[in-house]
Amino acid sequence: MTHLADDGLVDFADAAVAGFARAFAPWVRPAPGGVVRRTDDPSPRVAIVVGGGSGHYPAFCGLVGPGLAHGAAMGNVFASPSAQQVYAIARAADRGRGVLLAYGNYAGDVLNFNEAQRRLREEGVSCETVRVTDDVSSAPPDSRHLRRGIAGGLAVFKIAGAAAAEGLPLTDVLRLAGRANDRTRTLGVAFGGCTLPGAAAPLFTVPGGRMAVGMGIHGEPGIEETAVPSAGQLADRLVGTLLGELPADVPQARGARAVAILNGLGGVKYEELFGLYDAVGQRLERAGVRIVEPEVGELVTSLEMAGVSLTLCWLDDELERLWGAPASTPAFRKGTVAPLADGAVVTHADPAATPATTPGGVTPAGAAGRRGAAAVRDALAAAARAVDTHVDELGRLDAVAGDGDHGIGMRRGVHAALDAAGRVVDAGGGTATALRHAGDAWAERAGGTSGMLWGVALRAAGDAVGDETAPDAQTLAAAIDAATAAVLGAGGAAVGDKTMADALVPFRDAFRAAAPDGLTAALAAAVPVAEASARATAGMTARLGRARTHGDRSLGTPDPGAVSAALVLRAVLDTATAPATLSEAR
Repeated sequence: MTHLADDGLVDFADAAVAGFARAFAPWVRPAPGGVVRRTDDPSPRVAIVVGGGSGHYPAFCGLVGPGLAHGAAMGNVFASPSAQQVYAIARAADRGRGVLLAYGNYAGDVLNFNEAQRRLREEGVSCETVRVTDDVSSAPPDSRHLRRGIAGGLAVFKIAGAAAAEGLPLTDVLRLAGRANDRTRTLGVAFGGCTLPGAAAPLFTVPGGRMAVGMGIHGEPGIEETAVPSAGQLADRLVGTLLGELPADVPQARGARAVAILNGLGGVKYEELFGLYDAVGQRLERAGVRIVEPEVGELVTSLEMAGVSLTLCWLDDELERLWGAPASTPAFRKGTVAPLADGAVVTHADPAATPATTPGGVTPAGAAGRRGAAAVRDALAAAARAVDTHVDELGRLDAVAGDGDHGIGMRRGVHAALDAAGRVVDAGGGTATALRHAGDAWAERAGGTSGMLWGVALRAAGDAVGDETAPDAQTLAAAIDAATAAVLGAGGAAVGDKTMADALVPFRDAFRAAAPDGLTAALAAAVPVAEASARATAGMTARLGRARTHGDRSLGTPDPGAVSAALVLRAVLDTATAPATLSEAR
């Protein structure tokens, strides 16, 4: 994906969504965080909100339209949408009958969609969730709840959308979407990697003449590599694997009904897909499977990744009716959708019209609070310089057992936080306001797991210190305690899981012990502890996040989240001992 010059992944993702909405204006309109339907249902329905990172078109925005989704929250490339994006799209799509959030089971998506659901419920919106867990290569059958969501999401989203279109209540829509997910299995393979927009080198690669079995749609390592097979041999592998793991309520394949979805991941031509599907279809028919309305094409991609996946969604009478129901979206059409009556275009006020990162009114603070806000800004300026310097290294560390986007996510987040803190300083705001606005901006712009965690950390720190506080050792100790607790609570990690907690918790303890000696001394004592702890994660096996499924591959490589946390903490120490100018970071 290096054909066009790019001003950055954020601009790329934003421009792609804006251009998509312009190109498909009869179906969708842009909204903060993604897109929603341009037209309303004839009467209020449960709203289906899907979402995930950009780079997977037609997932997720291409599935918005009658008979399918009501809105799609779109994160940056290969990064989950932020909680604010999901919340804003859900609020824009809700028509009073509740919201179903549907997305792939990835750590960042779970954190952000869960937070959006919490906010919606607090506001009285009925909201439920279904996580797609169809990737058979990402966890064993007895741990299906840990599996990733890939191309099988299409079947789950379509059945949920059709159930909503029938006017069913939220409880039934949730039940049917969950049943579809329970009956869906997918196996993917890859022959080549992909390159992030504007990048000079591929995010990940597959050796020439080899095929990676089970490689994820973000480049997560596969379960094995083999020689590139023939179409027949590949069909044997795909079909054989999926028929070897039938749902519990499908006793045998012979006579059973299934949707077959042969998905191209971005770099395989349609003619190749059709040739492979001929071999797949023959094998399914020989096994006695009744194929129902199959789909062949690019449905969930990974930029220009060369690869394919096969999905089988096993049907009963209810699921078959919903799969075959009409739908009309920019990228998925089935049957004939009745034309909407004149005046069905949505024109009412959009409750999501103002992004959460807009500073709004900043209450002027006293002199101490203004000094504190300036200190926050200066620390973020130093952190931005550090992240910029190490962005490629962080990506390389993340690519060992993850998707390789940690560096660019950190860069997006820290610069957004710096800009937000700078606006608070310019408005005369105090310490807590600078931290909260920085946290909101970091989470909003970075997305993903790290964006969510840095966001809650900064907000918690702000809540702990207040607006009329200048930095000192005791104030910073309280902020660090609160930030650490927020990260552990939101992410569910513990020391030893190979996450940023492995750097943050030892830093907190060392800072607390040295705080009586003063702020600079406490930082000077605690930052080397964080750095050493981050390096020590090289000897750990990942137990959480995308790296979990291939934790052994990360042995010998430190955790990128722990390393980036140590980088940011070193920048805070550098600011305390030799403050940097804001202009240098910008």
